[in-house]
Amino acid sequence: MHASSRSVTSNQSAPHDDLARRVARALNHPLRKPIAEHTRRAFAEAERWLASQSRPLVLDAGCGVGLSTRQLAGIHAEHAVIGIDRSADRLGRDHGPLPDNALLVRADLVDFWRLALAAGWQPAHHYLLYPNPYPKAAHLKLRWHGHPVFPALLALGGRLEVRSNWRLYLDEFALATHQVSGQRPTVVEHAPQGAFLTHFERKYVASGQAIWRLDVTLPYAPGLVPQPLPMTPSETAAR
Repeated sequence: MHASSRSVTSNQSAPHDDLARRVARALNHPLRKPIAEHTRRAFAEAERWLASQSRPLVLDAGCGVGLSTRQLAGIHAEHAVIGIDRSADRLGRDHGPLPDNALLVRADLVDFWRLALAAGWQPAHHYLLYPNPYPKAAHLKLRWHGHPVFPALLALGGRLEVRSNWRLYLDEFALATHQVSGQRPTVVEHAPQGAFLTHFERKYVASGQAIWRLDVTLPYAPGLVPQPLPMTPSETAAR
Protein backbone atom coordinates (compact mmCIF):
# COMPACT_ATOMS: atom_id res chain seq x y z
CA MET A 1 0.00 0.00 0.00
CA HIS A 2 1.36 3.41 -0.96
CA ALA A 3 1.32 6.05 1.73
CA SER A 4 3.10 9.36 2.13
CA SER A 5 2.15 10.50 5.62
CA ARG A 6 5.12 12.18 7.27
CA SER A 7 6.15 11.63 10.86
CA VAL A 8 5.78 14.46 13.33
CA THR A 9 8.86 16.65 13.57
CA SER A 10 9.40 18.96 16.51
CA ASN A 11 11.99 21.15 18.16
CA GLN A 12 11.11 19.33 21.41
CA SER A 13 12.81 16.10 22.44
CA ALA A 14 11.30 15.85 25.94
CA PRO A 15 8.18 17.06 27.76
CA HIS A 16 7.88 20.82 27.65
CA ASP A 17 9.53 22.69 30.53
CA ASP A 18 6.45 24.89 30.90
CA LEU A 19 3.89 22.06 31.03
CA ALA A 20 3.47 21.90 34.82
CA ARG A 21 3.06 25.67 35.10
CA ARG A 22 0.39 25.76 32.40
CA VAL A 23 -1.53 22.90 33.99
CA ALA A 24 -1.34 24.59 37.41
CA ARG A 25 -2.69 27.77 35.86
CA ALA A 26 -5.62 25.88 34.34
CA LEU A 27 -6.39 24.42 37.77
CA ASN A 28 -6.35 27.81 39.48
CA HIS A 29 -7.74 30.28 36.97
CA PRO A 30 -11.29 29.93 35.58
CA LEU A 31 -11.65 29.80 31.81
CA ARG A 32 -13.66 32.90 30.95
CA LYS A 33 -14.07 32.35 27.22
CA PRO A 34 -17.73 33.04 26.32
CA ILE A 35 -19.57 30.01 25.00
CA ALA A 36 -20.46 30.37 21.32
CA GLU A 37 -24.18 30.50 20.61
CA HIS A 38 -23.93 27.89 17.84
CA THR A 39 -22.39 25.47 20.33
CA ARG A 40 -25.16 26.18 22.87
CA ARG A 41 -27.75 25.28 20.23
CA ALA A 42 -25.82 22.20 19.12
CA PHE A 43 -25.46 21.03 22.72
CA ALA A 44 -29.17 21.49 23.39
CA GLU A 45 -29.97 19.31 20.35
CA ALA A 46 -27.44 16.70 21.46
CA GLU A 47 -28.91 16.71 24.96
CA ARG A 48 -32.41 16.03 23.59
CA TRP A 49 -31.08 13.22 21.39
CA LEU A 50 -29.16 11.66 24.28
CA ALA A 51 -32.24 11.73 26.50
CA SER A 52 -34.16 9.84 23.81
CA GLN A 53 -31.47 7.14 23.66
CA SER A 54 -31.55 6.08 27.32
CA ARG A 55 -28.09 4.50 26.95
CA PRO A 56 -24.64 5.12 28.41
CA LEU A 57 -22.66 7.79 26.58
CA VAL A 58 -19.53 7.59 24.43
CA LEU A 59 -17.89 10.84 23.27
CA ASP A 60 -15.77 10.97 20.11
CA ALA A 61 -14.08 14.36 20.50
CA GLY A 62 -12.66 15.86 17.31
CA CYS A 63 -14.30 13.21 15.14
CA GLY A 64 -13.42 14.77 11.78
CA VAL A 65 -15.55 13.29 9.01
CA GLY A 66 -17.25 10.93 11.46
CA LEU A 67 -15.71 7.62 10.35
CA SER A 68 -14.55 6.97 13.90
CA THR A 69 -18.02 7.77 15.26
CA ARG A 70 -19.53 5.17 12.94
CA GLN A 71 -16.92 2.62 13.98
CA LEU A 72 -17.37 3.33 17.66
CA ALA A 73 -21.14 3.01 17.35
CA GLY A 74 -20.56 -0.58 16.22
CA ILE A 75 -17.96 -1.31 18.89
CA HIS A 76 -20.17 0.21 21.59
CA ALA A 77 -23.49 -1.03 20.27
CA GLU A 78 -25.24 -0.63 23.63
CA HIS A 79 -24.12 2.99 23.99
CA ALA A 80 -25.10 6.33 22.50
CA VAL A 81 -22.10 7.71 20.59
CA ILE A 82 -21.74 11.44 19.94
CA GLY A 83 -19.05 12.68 17.57
CA ILE A 84 -18.09 16.35 17.87
CA ASP A 85 -16.11 18.43 15.40
CA ARG A 86 -15.92 22.14 14.68
CA SER A 87 -15.80 21.79 10.88
CA ALA A 88 -19.10 21.78 9.00
CA ASP A 89 -17.20 20.78 5.87
CA ARG A 90 -15.73 17.65 7.46
CA LEU A 91 -18.99 16.64 9.09
CA GLY A 92 -20.89 17.17 5.85
CA ARG A 93 -18.91 14.66 3.80
CA ASP A 94 -20.87 11.63 2.73
CA HIS A 95 -19.67 8.47 4.44
CA GLY A 96 -22.98 6.69 4.49
CA PRO A 97 -25.85 6.75 6.97
CA LEU A 98 -25.20 6.99 10.67
CA PRO A 99 -26.11 4.07 12.92
CA ASP A 100 -29.18 4.65 15.06
CA ASN A 101 -27.01 4.99 18.16
CA ALA A 102 -24.74 7.70 16.69
CA LEU A 103 -24.98 11.48 16.33
CA LEU A 104 -22.63 14.00 14.73
CA VAL A 105 -22.50 17.49 16.21
CA ARG A 106 -20.82 20.64 14.92
CA ALA A 107 -19.48 22.46 17.95
CA ASP A 108 -16.43 24.04 19.55
CA LEU A 109 -14.97 21.35 21.82
CA VAL A 110 -13.79 23.88 24.40
CA ASP A 111 -17.38 25.03 24.82
CA PHE A 112 -19.00 21.61 24.40
CA TRP A 113 -16.91 20.01 27.16
CA ARG A 114 -17.83 22.80 29.57
CA LEU A 115 -21.53 22.54 28.73
CA ALA A 116 -21.39 18.75 29.11
CA LEU A 117 -19.80 19.08 32.54
CA ALA A 118 -22.33 21.71 33.64
CA ALA A 119 -25.15 19.39 32.50
CA GLY A 120 -23.76 16.49 34.52
CA TRP A 121 -22.80 14.29 31.59
CA GLN A 122 -20.66 11.32 32.60
CA PRO A 123 -19.39 9.46 29.52
CA ALA A 124 -18.55 5.80 29.93
CA HIS A 125 -15.86 6.20 27.24
CA HIS A 126 -14.21 9.35 25.91
CA TYR A 127 -12.02 9.22 22.80
CA LEU A 128 -9.50 11.76 21.48
CA LEU A 129 -8.20 10.23 18.28
CA TYR A 130 -5.16 11.86 16.68
CA PRO A 131 -5.61 15.44 17.92
CA ASN A 132 -3.55 18.09 16.18
CA PRO A 133 -0.14 17.74 17.89
CA TYR A 134 0.95 21.37 17.41
CA PRO A 135 4.54 20.09 17.50
CA LYS A 136 6.38 23.42 17.80
CA ALA A 137 7.39 24.06 21.39
CA ALA A 138 5.90 27.55 21.17
CA HIS A 139 2.47 25.98 20.59
CA LEU A 140 2.19 24.05 23.86
CA LYS A 141 -0.87 26.09 24.86
CA LEU A 142 -2.70 24.79 21.78
CA ARG A 143 -2.31 21.13 22.78
CA TRP A 144 -5.26 19.90 24.82
CA HIS A 145 -3.13 19.22 27.90
CA GLY A 146 -1.70 22.75 27.69
CA HIS A 147 -5.10 24.40 27.18
CA PRO A 148 -7.14 26.00 30.00
CA VAL A 149 -10.03 23.59 29.26
CA PHE A 150 -7.97 20.55 30.26
CA PRO A 151 -9.43 20.19 33.79
CA ALA A 152 -12.97 20.15 32.34
CA LEU A 153 -11.98 17.46 29.84
CA LEU A 154 -10.73 15.22 32.66
CA ALA A 155 -13.54 16.14 35.05
CA LEU A 156 -16.11 14.42 32.81
CA GLY A 157 -14.60 11.11 33.91
CA GLY A 158 -14.97 7.68 32.32
CA ARG A 159 -12.41 5.72 30.38
CA LEU A 160 -10.38 8.22 28.39
CA GLU A 161 -8.43 6.98 25.38
CA VAL A 162 -6.10 9.22 23.37
CA ARG A 163 -4.22 8.07 20.27
CA SER A 164 -1.37 9.81 18.47
CA ASN A 165 1.51 9.12 16.13
CA TRP A 166 3.69 11.38 18.33
CA ARG A 167 4.70 9.60 21.53
CA LEU A 168 5.78 12.84 23.19
CA TYR A 169 2.24 14.23 22.93
CA LEU A 170 0.93 11.31 24.98
CA ASP A 171 3.80 11.46 27.46
CA GLU A 172 2.92 15.11 28.11
CA PHE A 173 -0.78 14.26 28.29
CA ALA A 174 -0.02 11.58 30.88
CA LEU A 175 2.05 13.97 33.01
CA ALA A 176 -0.69 16.60 32.87
CA THR A 177 -3.38 14.04 33.74
CA HIS A 178 -1.42 12.91 36.79
CA GLN A 179 -0.91 16.51 37.90
CA VAL A 180 -4.65 17.25 37.64
CA SER A 181 -6.21 14.00 38.85
CA GLY A 182 -3.56 11.94 40.58
CA GLN A 183 -4.26 9.13 38.09
CA ARG A 184 -1.35 7.66 36.12
CA PRO A 185 -2.34 6.82 32.54
CA THR A 186 -0.66 4.03 30.61
CA VAL A 187 0.96 4.80 27.26
CA VAL A 188 1.61 1.85 24.96
CA GLU A 189 2.28 1.23 21.31
CA HIS A 190 -0.96 0.40 19.54
CA ALA A 191 -1.40 -2.20 16.80
CA PRO A 192 -4.79 -1.80 15.07
CA GLN A 193 -4.31 -5.01 13.01
CA GLY A 194 -6.60 -3.68 10.29
CA ALA A 195 -9.29 -2.36 12.63
CA PHE A 196 -8.63 1.31 11.91
CA LEU A 197 -10.81 3.87 13.65
CA THR A 198 -9.79 6.82 11.48
CA HIS A 199 -8.37 7.55 8.04
CA PHE A 200 -5.33 9.09 9.75
CA GLU A 201 -4.69 5.88 11.65
CA ARG A 202 -4.75 3.89 8.44
CA LYS A 203 -2.34 6.33 6.76
CA TYR A 204 0.12 6.34 9.64
CA VAL A 205 0.29 2.55 9.77
CA ALA A 206 0.62 2.32 5.97
CA SER A 207 3.51 4.80 6.18
CA GLY A 208 5.32 2.55 8.65
CA GLN A 209 4.83 4.88 11.62
CA ALA A 210 4.32 3.68 15.17
CA ILE A 211 1.09 4.81 16.77
CA TRP A 212 0.53 5.17 20.48
CA ARG A 213 -2.41 4.87 22.85
CA LEU A 214 -3.02 6.45 26.24
CA ASP A 215 -5.62 4.90 28.55
CA VAL A 216 -6.87 6.09 31.91
CA THR A 217 -10.08 5.61 33.87
CA LEU A 218 -11.11 8.78 35.64
CA PRO A 219 -13.78 9.57 38.24
CA TYR A 220 -16.45 12.16 37.56
CA ALA A 221 -14.90 15.17 39.28
CA PRO A 222 -16.47 18.56 38.49
CA GLY A 223 -14.58 20.01 41.45
CA LEU A 224 -11.40 19.94 39.37
CA VAL A 225 -12.60 22.96 37.42
CA PRO A 226 -11.90 26.31 39.11
CA GLN A 227 -14.96 28.48 39.64
CA PRO A 228 -14.99 32.23 39.05
CA LEU A 229 -15.07 34.44 42.12
CA PRO A 230 -18.42 36.09 42.90
CA MET A 231 -18.75 39.53 41.33
CA THR A 232 -18.48 42.57 43.56
CA PRO A 233 -21.54 44.83 43.84
CA SER A 234 -19.88 47.40 41.55
CA GLU A 235 -19.19 44.72 38.92
CA THR A 236 -22.77 43.52 39.14
CA ALA A 237 -24.08 47.06 38.73
CA ALA A 238 -21.80 47.61 35.72
CA ARG A 239 -23.45 44.69 33.93
